[in-house]
Amino acid sequence: MKAIVVHEFGGPEVLKYEEVPTPKPASGQVLVRVHAVGVNPYDTYMRNGTYAVKPPLPYTPGSDGAGVIEAVGPGVTKVKAGDRVYMAKTVTGAYAENAIALESQVHPLPAKASFSQGAAVWVPYGTAYYALYHSAQARASETVLIHGASGGVGIAGVQIARAMGLHVFGTASSQKGLDLATREGAHQVFNHGKAGYVDDILKATVGRGVDIILEMLANVNLANDTKLLATNGRVIVVGNRGEITINPRELMGRRASIRAFTLWAVTESEETTIHAGIIAGLENGTLRPVVGKELPLAEAARAHKEILEPGAAGKIVLVP
Repeated sequence: MKAIVVHEFGGPEVLKYEEVPTPKPASGQVLVRVHAVGVNPYDTYMRNGTYAVKPPLPYTPGSDGAGVIEAVGPGVTKVKAGDRVYMAKTVTGAYAENAIALESQVHPLPAKASFSQGAAVWVPYGTAYYALYHSAQARASETVLIHGASGGVGIAGVQIARAMGLHVFGTASSQKGLDLATREGAHQVFNHGKAGYVDDILKATVGRGVDIILEMLANVNLANDTKLLATNGRVIVVGNRGEITINPRELMGRRASIRAFTLWAVTESEETTIHAGIIAGLENGTLRPVVGKELPLAEAARAHKEILEPGAAGKIVLVP
């Protein structure tokens, strides 16, 4: 089978498209014929060797994918060959024509969702779901500001927040992104590349501020975020690429907080609730992953370059 293999940490050029043996599922494992693979920013950090998780070399990247169960190992009872599934983490890596996953890492893919949409589920929707339900403990009628609302996590956040009854603000850096965020449910959108956008958001709240901020790029926005919070507001950091200086006094006067997490640290019980919520949303149509671009698996290096470029408009998906 064909797979992307990383033999050394470095730039996108280290992603090699190679022929490798097709793996076989052991006890408690399943073999998935991969139809689509989701590309996430963290994939690029891991490839560079700068992520908190550094896999042993060589490795095949990817935690998100969707496909059909080809075979199951001994002891597997919850899925069978022929089932449509999405993957949330794998054993052998999703950037491949076939992938081994634990039985607990595959989940039913509702008929309403395509394989490409299924590949856009775990990291984006798992992150947004945990951020809003678990970390922010969001309540209906609150106002949430979602930075990067046209990206994978941003779109997921917009859709989940609307389903929860929140008033949703979104930011993007292009008109295409602003239109997409509006189409997916944002009540008001703001161009974060425009001077004065912070003042525009405050005006939209009549000076009150927002209750929750989902922060995708803390090293750029966090200092402004603290000025945008309402009393008891909270910033939920889900993405960051460097250091930043903030003024804690902005938090003190508002009785506000900054919270942060990584999806890899969620507990087993938390993950169970995340998947239950995601699957229900996919089934009833409130969650609709947006695929902005599909590329052949062999063009993984191109995908790794484009995932970090501004102007996101949906999820980048690789197709084996």
